[in-house]
Amino acid sequence: MTIIDDYSRSCLGIVIDNSLTGHRVCQELSLLISLYGKPSMLLSDNGPEFTSKQVLSWSRSHQVPWHYIEPGCPCPYQNGINESFNGRFRDECLNEYLFSSLSSARRIIEAWRWDYNHSRAHGSLGGRTPIEVMKTSTREKKISLYKWT
Repeated sequence: MTIIDDYSRSCLGIVIDNSLTGHRVCQELSLLISLYGKPSMLLSDNGPEFTSKQVLSWSRSHQVPWHYIEPGCPCPYQNGINESFNGRFRDECLNEYLFSSLSSARRIIEAWRWDYNHSRAHGSLGGRTPIEVMKTSTREKKISLYKWT
């Protein structure tokens, strides 16, 4: 699961595991809220981990609106920023390494995520890195979720 802030283009987190439950999604989101504050909304696909009773209850109790892209349509216009990120992530990281374990995958992927956030200037951000935009932003964050399969 990759979690992207639509405004700053920052990758807030990448969850690497054998499977992902609604309970785990809620844990990860609660951690992100403690680090970055509450988002104005969440956007995800319709995977069972995002449509579970636990996730819907979490969304209500945290007063974070949750929106879903059209079922069966990971179309770029519905979740384009995350689709673009996932393509880059796949090409530059997942396709480049053979992971021997989950801990190895987590270590390599976290290093790639750090580099993406801190070292890569984006044209859409006026030549700034995601972390530079995030540090100078006062705008409410809009977090977009996407299940990576």
